[in-house]
Amino acid sequence: MPFIKSVFLICLYFLSSSDIPKDKKIFISPVRIPLALSANFGELRADHFHSGIDIKTQGVTGKEIIAPADGYVYRISITPGGFGNAIYLRHSSGYSTVFGHLDRFIPEIEKFVTDYQYERKSFTVSIFPESSKFVFKQGDVIAYSGNTGGSSGPHLHYEVRKSDSEKPVNPLLFDFGTGDNIEPVFEKLAIYPIDKKTLINGRNEVKKIDLSGGHGNYYIPVENEIIISGAAGFGIKTYDLLNDSYNKCAVYSVELKIDSSVIYRNVMDEFSFAESRYINSHIDYETYMKDRVYFERVYLLPDNRLSTYEYIVNRGIYNFSDNKIHHVVIEIRDVHNNLSVLSFPVKSESHSEMAIPDTGKSDLILMPYNRANRFRAGNIAVSIPAGALYDTLFFSYKKEAPAPGMYSELHHVHNKFTPLQRSYTLSIKPVSIPAGKQSKMLIIMLRDDGAKVPLSGKMSEGFINAEISSFGKFYIGIDTVAPVITANGLYPGADLTSKKEIRVRITDNLSGIKSYEPLVDGKWALFKYDLKNNLLTYTFDPERITKGSTHSLSLKVTDNRDNVSTYTCNFKW
Repeated sequence: MPFIKSVFLICLYFLSSSDIPKDKKIFISPVRIPLALSANFGELRADHFHSGIDIKTQGVTGKEIIAPADGYVYRISITPGGFGNAIYLRHSSGYSTVFGHLDRFIPEIEKFVTDYQYERKSFTVSIFPESSKFVFKQGDVIAYSGNTGGSSGPHLHYEVRKSDSEKPVNPLLFDFGTGDNIEPVFEKLAIYPIDKKTLINGRNEVKKIDLSGGHGNYYIPVENEIIISGAAGFGIKTYDLLNDSYNKCAVYSVELKIDSSVIYRNVMDEFSFAESRYINSHIDYETYMKDRVYFERVYLLPDNRLSTYEYIVNRGIYNFSDNKIHHVVIEIRDVHNNLSVLSFPVKSESHSEMAIPDTGKSDLILMPYNRANRFRAGNIAVSIPAGALYDTLFFSYKKEAPAPGMYSELHHVHNKFTPLQRSYTLSIKPVSIPAGKQSKMLIIMLRDDGAKVPLSGKMSEGFINAEISSFGKFYIGIDTVAPVITANGLYPGADLTSKKEIRVRITDNLSGIKSYEPLVDGKWALFKYDLKNNLLTYTFDPERITKGSTHSLSLKVTDNRDNVSTYTCNFKW
């Protein structure tokens, strides 16, 4: 195949002056304990890039969180998952800072939030106080570290954002006490055939190689000669270590040179939340889904529009076809400019006439990535919008007869190894509807391990329609089982005088919890919802209920198919 002459080029060798913080010392550390990080900016996560840094809090909650610069609170957010308890500060520098997974706020903010929750009768709130309501000087305590929301352990999630756009910026671009003198590490190299004519060591398949070396210099073991015929791209498995931390973090920048010419550079300075899902084209998604291992592509899929790529020639793809030896160098750096280099030769060969075996995929449906695509067969329809695919897709479909508990065929919609940027519409028609149960039906994704993932959806023209952002196996099921309320230690007449709180566990077997309505003495009460532990917690508040008397509790829990459970009892406190 002749060398592709067209070049997609973004010529930004270095950060523009507007992107470099003019004063890197505008922020101090948001914690008063020694700085140690468990995750950094741009770290590879499921469906997103990490938008901040995770600061260790010595394995406990309750550490003081302080204002890193003068500013005011412009948002307070309380959610069962995600950032949990979070506070947002705006600063005169044009940056904002975000603090997630907090245990609690300082008392005046805590009272303000609690009053707001009682006023709205909702645990989940997003509040935007007036700019003069909560104003802080640099170093003032604003909150205390915790483990709320989607956190998997006590820590502080800390972000720096541009105030005008809310784009997250790499916090380590600022100098607030994080040091690092450790070079990043190369672990593996991957070589990808770009089309069916490419051969890598005589085979049209991905080749992965364990790397040797260390201390900034890496190489391919001598027994791994690389011979490429045709267009190919590279991928790498890497990590970075930070001082005073054993956690494996993400590298800051990646650059690919072939024969001393740069053809790819990616730098993790900032990105927008709207583009974070492009991680699924930035990584080797199939390898991640199979092995839960991250390989970063050092080339772009056709519809990868992530803005972090600073310099790209021909999507980072190189056509090896001139029967010469080419010198390949991949450089990775951390934000403190510690450098590691992988270098290796590639023997280029002109295209072989060897035929590529027929894979028997004549029944596949061509779906170009740059337009909307539709598929319909019997009791299923798939509508994929433009911008959902990263590359042209050869779409596959098959079905199986219903198994017990299924009210449709089991539909295999392509495969789970192909990533999507946007959701598509999946419509499935049930083969039978039990009398009076239509409203209880829903589409279920069936995982390989048998786990069932419910999808919200509505019935229209005989089909149940749902928006879904992954391919896989789907069928229609029914949820008629109400949520389960477990109130350990709480029973009619229980004496809770010596207790500080009530804890109730709520779970659902399929469609998931939609809402809960707690009443104490007939009035709405603040039961905090810990989603990851399925736990509701009510802290006794003598300002809202009378101590030393008998009280009534009523808790109504509803799932996403409107099955309802209610728990009531009297207790003494």
